[in-house]
Amino acid sequence: MAGRWTTPGALLAGTGAAIGASACCAGPLLLVMLGLGGAWGTRLSALEPFQPFFMAGALAFFGFAFYRLYSKPEACNAGEACAAPAVRRRQRVMFWTVAPGAVALMAFPLYAPLFY
Repeated sequence: MAGRWTTPGALLAGTGAAIGASACCAGPLLLVMLGLGGAWGTRLSALEPFQPFFMAGALAFFGFAFYRLYSKPEACNAGEACAAPAVRRRQRVMFWTVAPGAVALMAFPLYAPLFY
């Protein structure tokens, strides 16, 4: 079972993909707002052609995490450790905390013109 994806791993990968999807647009704006602007910050726009791939990856990882969190838990075999309901609840809270922020990052190119 060491090769199986875990729910926190899927959440982390989805968040990373969402950051990658918004790096072309939100990255330079965020750097300028932090006072770290410069010509090198505009090079993040080179990631724009990869944005659909990052978005597809993020949605796939978040979909997998949702499936793992809300599907029927696997039966525990004797001698195996099982996820306690409290752990599953914490993971659900973490999912619903991270997912809206990731969706907002992925949708940033849609509402970015409102900030300029």
